[in-house]
Amino acid sequence: MVRREELPVTVALTGTPNQIELAEQIRPLVEAEFVRVALAFQTIAASQSGPALEETNVVLGILEEKRAEVLAHESAGYFITTWRELSDQVRVMIGADPRFQAIRASRLQRATDAPRSDKY
Repeated sequence: MVRREELPVTVALTGTPNQIELAEQIRPLVEAEFVRVALAFQTIAASQSGPALEETNVVLGILEEKRAEVLAHESAGYFITTWRELSDQVRVMIGADPRFQAIRASRLQRATDAPRSDKY
């Protein structure tokens, strides 16, 4: 389930009236993108256990932090320049986080250490 306890209070945007109007249209789309990604990770977590589940829960925490940071921005220009066209912004933000990079390295190490079958 998507956590809502850290939802930021709606921040008043700064900028020109036109910028603010456009940013107010973009901001709900940004929120929806974070929710979409969180639901995808929660779906994955439902079938995991052990270290994989713990790591996915850490990623969900990172995602929540990034969402709160993004939605706390006051500049309408930030939403216009960074979020006007939704693509892989959320993925890039998560991937750049040092905690996620550590998880990725840990998973790679576990995969490397796993016994391999010589069956083809």
